[in-house]
Amino acid sequence: MGMSLQTFSTASEAQAALGASGVRYMGGGTLVVRAVNEGDLSFSTIVRTTDPALSAIETSDAGVRVGASVTMGMVLAHPGLSYLAPAARAVGGPAVRNMATVGGNLFAPAPYGDFTVALLALDAKVSVSGSGEMALEAFLQERDSLGASALVTSVTFAAPATDSFRFLKVSRVHPKGAAVLTIAADIREEAGSVVQARIALGCMADRAIRTHAAEAALVGRPRTKEGIAPALTAALEGIDPPTDAIASAWYRREVLPVHLGRLLLG
Repeated sequence: MGMSLQTFSTASEAQAALGASGVRYMGGGTLVVRAVNEGDLSFSTIVRTTDPALSAIETSDAGVRVGASVTMGMVLAHPGLSYLAPAARAVGGPAVRNMATVGGNLFAPAPYGDFTVALLALDAKVSVSGSGEMALEAFLQERDSLGASALVTSVTFAAPATDSFRFLKVSRVHPKGAAVLTIAADIREEAGSVVQARIALGCMADRAIRTHAAEAALVGRPRTKEGIAPALTAALEGIDPPTDAIASAWYRREVLPVHLGRLLLG
């Protein structure tokens, strides 16, 4: 079957073209091109856009806006996004990072999607053409039901406080292997106790998830070995890790508390 490529100058034109059957949107191509190479017959037309707004990064006191077409390489090169550098660097090697986009990473299935885990811990919001703005957590839960015509245009979030954000990817092959698990956390403390916690997990379900039970167990306690113990136990609630060629579900459950503890204490 032949494959056609349509390029539009604006996101609105691309979004309109996605309304036809057998069409798939392509950002950097790391997911779509792989699907083509693997013989995916569910689509015969690829749509993309060169809209410059989708490749823009805006940082201000009001917050951060990252266009969906921004690549991991662009994130790494931006001085105002240094706290996201570990998450961007976790996405493949240099060639992949120069193609893989922020928007595309939102659709990556486990064991991929490391950057999305970081955005989830930052309580990001996603702008979707035709659906408006929605919380990233809600978007991840609903992304399969949004329909092929939905086009992500940007993500927005508040920059974390100094030293509050942390990220960890556990992989068997460094630095670019698929994840055994990924953890990101934004922890705020006052007077020696945690006053706010957001903890996101990758490879603990078929998409990135928040562990609200662990967050609640951490608030009001000191960030010590004894203080975080209830959160490590609570992190196992509501997870459904996959078994794949990288690791078994059993192994992922076993190592989650270990690595979460290291991240919180580190």
